[in-house]
Amino acid sequence: MKTKFLKNLVIAFAIIYAPLQSIAWGTQGHRICGQIANTYLTPKARKAIEAILGNESIAMASNWADFIKSDPSYSYLSSWHYIDFDKAYSYPEMVDFLNHDTNVDAYTKLNFLISELKKPNLSKENKLLYLRMLIHIIEDVHQPMHTAHADDKGGNDFKVTWFNNPTNLHSVWDTQLIDFQQLSYTEYATAINHSTLAQRAEWQKAPISQWLFESNQIAEKLYTEIKPGDNLNYKYNFTHIETVNQQLLKGGVRLAGILNQIFG
Repeated sequence: MKTKFLKNLVIAFAIIYAPLQSIAWGTQGHRICGQIANTYLTPKARKAIEAILGNESIAMASNWADFIKSDPSYSYLSSWHYIDFDKAYSYPEMVDFLNHDTNVDAYTKLNFLISELKKPNLSKENKLLYLRMLIHIIEDVHQPMHTAHADDKGGNDFKVTWFNNPTNLHSVWDTQLIDFQQLSYTEYATAINHSTLAQRAEWQKAPISQWLFESNQIAEKLYTEIKPGDNLNYKYNFTHIETVNQQLLKGGVRLAGILNQIFG
């Protein structure tokens, strides 16, 4: 009993003090995407998801994959959160790259998770694990720095300052820009959850390769705009917050689309 308590205590402290750059979109960003996705579920999909998650909302389930990083037994999930590219690809080049992709990364695991969750005989334990991971990874790949360069760990080694505070490019896009708006995740979701039926249909029919291409195009542009050591502040927020909001919205809408395909 004492050993279990100490283990749980260690995990709790690891969650609290985990470096921000290790968390994609940050806690707020993931919950915003999940909250948006919840508004576009079909009744059948909602019922099926509630049967798996119980009292855990999609918004709250969005963060499980980052919180569980504190448990070494789940370390095998680390590479599921991102996919690296070594250059700016054209869309045909991107598709060709992905068609030959055999790495354990966000693309291959998204395809795996979607396929597994469609199986009627999947165990209850795997349903819960796979659904939580699916939610999280779909949101992850809409954060541009999760489709960025391997040599700087998706911008984690690209050191900058945010209002004179040391950070990195990855963390700016994970948390700093979103937190700077000073909204709760429900307020934020309400503020940006505005799209037409035609827009949602277009975003949801796009294949995963298109999602990755869009994110990578943004990431490649971000690399050209600044250099290591730059101080990012009001102007950077003004220039990029619309892109942040668009990616959060697309992530939520597309998450709903995949969940409806699987469960609806």
